[in-house]
Amino acid sequence: MRKIYTLVLVTIISIITFSFTEKRNIKVEKITENVVFTDTLTWKLLGKIDYQKKPDKKYGEVMFPVINPKLKAMQGKPIVITGFIIPIDNKNYAISKNVFAACFFCGKSGPETIMGIKFKGDLPKLKTDQYVTLKGTFRYNDNDVEDWIYHVENAVITAGN
Repeated sequence: MRKIYTLVLVTIISIITFSFTEKRNIKVEKITENVVFTDTLTWKLLGKIDYQKKPDKKYGEVMFPVINPKLKAMQGKPIVITGFIIPIDNKNYAISKNVFAACFFCGKSGPETIMGIKFKGDLPKLKTDQYVTLKGTFRYNDNDVEDWIYHVENAVITAGN
């Protein structure tokens, strides 16, 4: 009788021990995904801007932007930004913090809420208010009143196309 109890006890302990051991068949698969970049430049940072009155030969006294030191340090560096596409004409686009109906052309915000875009390669087909993420090179302009304050050059769409 004692042997039966011992055998039953050993069987129960073996079942408990081996039931927590998991057999794993590991398959290695090559996964191809689109990589989405996190914004490295934010609209909040772009909005931290001051203006200073200066004379302009063509327009008289004009408010020129005083660029934030953090943004000055980003001049010519790679950035990622997300926003809404605003068509300027047949060949030029801008990226905006807001949709077209609320962009600064309509009086809802300032010129710091939009960036001119120069695409790398062929001009993509884009729609008004299309939400995209762009990767490119940052450039600011603080002396030409007829140009955007901010630019994304060599831009590539990484999400939203």
